[in-house]
Amino acid sequence: MGLLDGKVAVITGAGNGIGRATALLFAKEGAQVVVNDVGCTRDGSGQDTQAADQVVAEIKALGGEAASNTDSVATAAGAKQIIHTALDTFGRLDILINIAGILRDKTLLKLEEELWDAVIAVHLKGSFLCSQAAALHMKERGGGGRIINTTSVSGMLGNFGQANYSAAKAGIYGLTRTSAIELQRYGINVNAIAPLAKTRMTEDLPMFEKIESSLSPGHIAPGYLFFASELSREITGTVLSVAGAKLSVYRMLESAGRFKEANDGVWTAEEIGEHWDGISKI
Repeated sequence: MGLLDGKVAVITGAGNGIGRATALLFAKEGAQVVVNDVGCTRDGSGQDTQAADQVVAEIKALGGEAASNTDSVATAAGAKQIIHTALDTFGRLDILINIAGILRDKTLLKLEEELWDAVIAVHLKGSFLCSQAAALHMKERGGGGRIINTTSVSGMLGNFGQANYSAAKAGIYGLTRTSAIELQRYGINVNAIAPLAKTRMTEDLPMFEKIESSLSPGHIAPGYLFFASELSREITGTVLSVAGAKLSVYRMLESAGRFKEANDGVWTAEEIGEHWDGISKI
């Protein structure tokens, strides 16, 4: 018995790295998998249908069931077609994993609008469009479902040279939180993974130069499996960080703050400065 027996999962960006590792693990655990990947390079250029097809072939060679899809997550038509691939091939959809992403790093002062738009389109808009298309089916079918997004430490804490990527990943955090609130009534859990792994997206970053297997995609995939399975049926709106052997949860914190009674509670700028330590203390 697998954790996902009888379930159908769509995994975007599943042609390489974390997406591929997740697709293989899901198939091993009994899921029928739609492997979505446009087969582009790391910066989003080009297209190669072989990326998705090769992962499908791997799954079938292991005795699993899978279908490929090469539509872009960044358009409404593409997102709908990705979901319909699951419906047309397997008759239903239970799980959506939003992993597809690209990188076009530049510092804020050098970042062209085109680079901003491209990254936002794939990461944030793509996660929204696919989530909406999947949730509409899950609501209509009944029985709930699982949506797992992919955010990042860059979105949670920021990172030099990644204003576009950080903004997209921070947006995915907000999308996850709000979607979890809105979709809970339909039995749809929405969570997110913040992965740290050496993949083609990150392999040339300085921190990954000497890392071989301690931060692998294989470390990340079980986090998606946990959120996709009944093991997490009581959990929604949560961001799980996976960095090799270390697991943690990101939370938004508000300080205890200070309350002012005089002057109808209107603070002056000088008063804010005077009481800043107390206002900001956690």
